[in-house]
Parts: sequence; C-alpha cells; structure tokens
Amino acid sequence: MEIEIIKNSIHELRGKRIILDFELAKLYEVETRVLKQAVRRNIERFPEDFLFTLTLDEWNAIRSQIVMFNKGKGNFPKYLPFAFTEQGVAMLSAVLNSTRAVHTSISIMRAFVMMRQWAITLIADFDTHAPAYYSACFNSWWTECPEGVY
Repeated sequence: MEIEIIKNSIHELRGKRIILDFELAKLYEVETRVLKQAVRRNIERFPEDFLFTLTLDEWNAIRSQIVMFNKGKGNFPKYLPFAFTEQGVAMLSAVLNSTRAVHTSISIMRAFVMMRQWAITLIADFDTHAPAYYSACFNSWWTECPEGVY
C-alpha cells in the first residue's frame, strides 16, 4: 500500500492525527457501514482517545479541506464520520479480523510513525538553528532600537 495515499488521509483534529471512517473503509476495501458496524459491535475496544465522532463544525471544516485537496471531488457520508486515532486504527485491525485488515493497519502505522519522525526531525532542526536566528534578530533589533525604548 502506498504510504503517500495514507499520508493524505491523515488529518489533524483536536490536537491528534486522525483518519476518517470512510477513508479507512477505502483503505481496508470494505464499505463504510461495515466498518462502522464492526466498531459499534465492539465499542468497548474504542475509548475516546481511540475514536470519536466529529462535530458538525469539525466535519464542515475537514470536508472543505478534502474538497480543495481533491479538486472538487467528494463522495461524502450522510452522517457525521468517526475519527480514528493511531491507536484506534491499530484496534480496528483486530475488529475487522482479516488478512487485508492486518496488512492495511501495518501500512497505516508506518505512515503515522513516518509523520511523527518527520515532525521530530523538524523540531530538532529548529532547536539547533533557533538560537542563532533569535540572536541575530535580537542584535538587529537592539542596534536599530531608538535609545531609551526597550
């Protein structure tokens, strides 16, 4: 499974990286209703930090992003979608219980890990170069600041 397709399905919401139910259904090659049925039958496996339902405002915001990303194409669900966190996706493979689900979950976990590593590298790079940047900005400000204004 191509990691780039998975990366494009990952959204940031409520401070978490999530994948929506209908996007997961495509990746797992099942109908969205089948995926949601499996989750509802096993809802005790999905605490709030694994799965939550989007609010209408969140759904409208994400839907507009998806439309812009897909250049106007969108076959959106009738009901508010479930949002699965990384842990929710891992649990989903156990609930769907198929070889396809296991392989898909492995690919999705790799995409989450890759994105986390990218973010850590970006932060480390910023921490390495930030002191010199801030020092240069401060020195520039200090030399241009009118006397008595600091």
